[in-house]
Amino acid sequence: MPGHRAARTTAFAAVIAATVVSMPSAHAQPAADALKTYNELTQQAEKLSQDHLKAQGDLAQANAVAGAATEAEKKALAESQQFRGQVDVLTEATFEGARFNNISALLTSSSQQDFLERMQAMTIIAADQNEAVARLDATLSAAKKARADATAAAGAAEKFAADVSTRKAAMDQQVTAARAKYQSLSAPQKQTLKAPGDTSVVPVPAGAAGAALNFALSQRGKPYVFGSNGPDSWDCSSLMQASYRSAGVTIPRVTYDQAKVGRAVSRGEVAPGDLVIYYSGQSHVAMVVDGTRAVHASTEGVPVKIADIDSIGPISVIRRVVG
Repeated sequence: MPGHRAARTTAFAAVIAATVVSMPSAHAQPAADALKTYNELTQQAEKLSQDHLKAQGDLAQANAVAGAATEAEKKALAESQQFRGQVDVLTEATFEGARFNNISALLTSSSQQDFLERMQAMTIIAADQNEAVARLDATLSAAKKARADATAAAGAAEKFAADVSTRKAAMDQQVTAARAKYQSLSAPQKQTLKAPGDTSVVPVPAGAAGAALNFALSQRGKPYVFGSNGPDSWDCSSLMQASYRSAGVTIPRVTYDQAKVGRAVSRGEVAPGDLVIYYSGQSHVAMVVDGTRAVHASTEGVPVKIADIDSIGPISVIRRVVG
């Protein structure tokens, strides 16, 4: 209805307005403050990008559940038709004169042996009929449950779809603000951001963690793009996922889920290949190179590079994916 649609639009706008950091005037800030503002804007844009990616994943999962429930309903209904046919055949036989009772067997038997054989046959037929009815009831119940599950999953998917739209709108607005602020930076500031950092050969350990680190290091110099999934550009979490995928290890796409993989280790226990999740909202991730350095896709305007672990941001958690 128009009223509900208008209310939803207003609610979405309120969410976006509350989430997005406003962009200060490019002409009113000293250079240092402009760079600080840019960093704040890109940090918030990265969080919103992760939120959007997470919502997309939730939507895909909800759609998969709805699809599976619908298929389960179809299968249950098909099975119910099979057992319904069997019940109908047995019922029709009864109406056509197959009297399944002891008196009928006694009156129509030609001998004692014939009577026993008729009794045994009727017992088997009756058991078959009871089983067919029971299985028909079971399949109909399964179909009813599958329909309820499919309806619930479809409702959840619809809500997730709305969430995806809301988060994408917020992300797009924030990314636009960050990119506009980048354009307002001075040439020396842009040059500093573009600096490639340490590009020297870095030894890596054997095993999956070392292979993942080797991949991440090989991506140094490639640009960061919000929401990018490679191979020519990355965001922070897609680089981590691709790095471990190259080593034959599957990890989730977004930082919030990467913060739960493997096992937690302390700052003093870090080893090459560990994932360092930053900020209280767990919106950024880097991969440990050694005890003091990590490689990461930082933000737009900055290439994939090595940085000091503790300089990237406040650490939320460190996870060891393998080992």
